[in-house]
Formats: sequence, C-alpha cells, structure tokens
Amino acid sequence: MMRRLAAQSAAELSLTLRRGESLLVTLGIPVIALVFLSEIRLLPTGPGRPVSFLGPGMLALAIMGTALVNLSIATGFERGYGVLKRLGATPLGRPALLGAKLGAVVAVEALQAVVLVGVGMALGWRPSAAGAAAAVGVVLLATAGLGGIGLVLAGVLRPEANLAAANGLWLVLLLVSGMLAPLSKLPAGLADVARLLPSAALADALHRSLSTSTPVAVESWVVLAAWAVGAPLLAAVTFRWE
Repeated sequence: MMRRLAAQSAAELSLTLRRGESLLVTLGIPVIALVFLSEIRLLPTGPGRPVSFLGPGMLALAIMGTALVNLSIATGFERGYGVLKRLGATPLGRPALLGAKLGAVVAVEALQAVVLVGVGMALGWRPSAAGAAAAVGVVLLATAGLGGIGLVLAGVLRPEANLAAANGLWLVLLLVSGMLAPLSKLPAGLADVARLLPSAALADALHRSLSTSTPVAVESWVVLAAWAVGAPLLAAVTFRWE
C-alpha cells in the first residue's frame, strides 16, 4: 500500500510540475496581489502595515487555489479523458489515489510558501518564527479539507461543470474568507457563517500564527480538523473513476 502510494505521489507531483501555466497562475496571482495591495491601501486591513495582514492572507489564497481549484480541475479532466478509468483497473484504489494527489499539492504549496514569505519579507513583513510549527499544521489540515472538497467536485461532476463549480466556489470562499479584509468588516450573520468554512479558518489561523504571534483559536483548529476529516472521506465515498 505505502509503496503504491509513494509511487503514485511521485507521478502526481511530476504531472503537476508539468502544468506550468497552472502553477504560474496559482503563484503569480497571490504574489501580484500581495505587492499591489501592500503598496496601495485599497482594503481595510486594520492597524499596522497592510503587508502584515495580507502576507498570511495571500498565502492562504495560494493554498486554496492549489488545493481546491487546481486539484479539482486537473482531476476532473483526467477523469473525463479516461485516465482515471485505467488507474481504477490497478490495485491502487481510491484512497491511495486521493492521498497521492493531496501529497503532490502539499509539495507545491511548500514552494509557494517560500516564494510568498520571501516577497512579503521584502515588503516589510516579519512573520513570527514562533508560530511556524502551528502554521504548518494549519496548512496541512486546510489542504486536506480544501483538497477534499475539490476532489468531491471532480469525482461527481462532468469536467466542464466541475471547472465552473471549482472557480465559482473559489470566488465565494475568497470573498468571505478574511484573506483580503478582516471578517469583522462583514455583516454579523455572514461573518458567523464564514467562520465555519475552511477558508476563513485558514486565513485567521495563519494571521494569528505568523503575524500577531497569538495562539490559533480553538475554533479554527476544530473547523479545520472537521473539514480535513470529512471532505476527504466524502471524496473517497463518492469518487467515480469515469
């Protein structure tokens, strides 16, 4: 089982790295947004330098783009083209395939984190080293949750419908995530709902651990853990090879 998982993980990472245009978008958009919004105060980012709020937010945006959108769209088209049907005839199994895809996403996210943290520091962001371990745990849980959602969409929808659904969901989650502006700026009822979503929990947890040096809220850990368990399980149950 573990050998099959490792081999498929390496194959998935190789395929991901070959999709250079997708990597450019998921990394380029957060970097451009970080530089532009940090230098031009368009958003109500609160007290302090905008980059201190936007650094964790753009890192969360990159993670969501890779774990949810890129993974969902790529997997959906692989399924539509019959690639996954052939894998389904091997001993690999659904859990190993989905685990391998999530593992490849984590490897890409590590690269994104290095670039975004480097750009943020050049703009004046000073992320807290003390919160790095918590941030890594947050990212892993968020990747499992957001990736699980993406795989649910890829496993049940037609490729074209999945393309629209993944991008539409990304936009909705972005607007109510707290990545661009604090959740306190949203209407109270909407903010309460947003706090139950993995995107908002991810953004808040990264902001606390990397910029404010405060412990990640228990509520964020609970939300991220619930999505990290529930979404992949749902994907494994509902995923269809063709």
